[in-house]
Amino acid sequence: MNDEMIALLRALADPSRFRIVGFLGSVCCHQAELTDDGGVIGPTAGEVCCHITGQPVINSTISHHLAELESAGIIERVRQGKTTICRLRPEKLKAMAETLIQLSEGKQIDGCESMSGCCK
Repeated sequence: MNDEMIALLRALADPSRFRIVGFLGSVCCHQAELTDDGGVIGPTAGEVCCHITGQPVINSTISHHLAELESAGIIERVRQGKTTICRLRPEKLKAMAETLIQLSEGKQIDGCESMSGCCK
């Protein structure tokens, strides 16, 4: 398994980050949209915080979780003035799902050597 996949799994292993991804996947078709005047429509970091914690203002814990998810490539954050818009990157989750399916089917990934001859 490659380092990128391990980073994705590690990021999603945290319950709060998993809930954030679930929330972003359920709103606005998980895509931020550009308006005609250059604005961005989508869930803000504050809205993510409100949904996860019930607090109306983003806190450092949610900010840290968003940074971890962005670092792993699961979300993208776009600054629009004082507002940060959050966007899910579904292609990363789909790639992770495909890798997990391959593992479940016993297929080799990332050049792993078969162990068929190791116990002779």
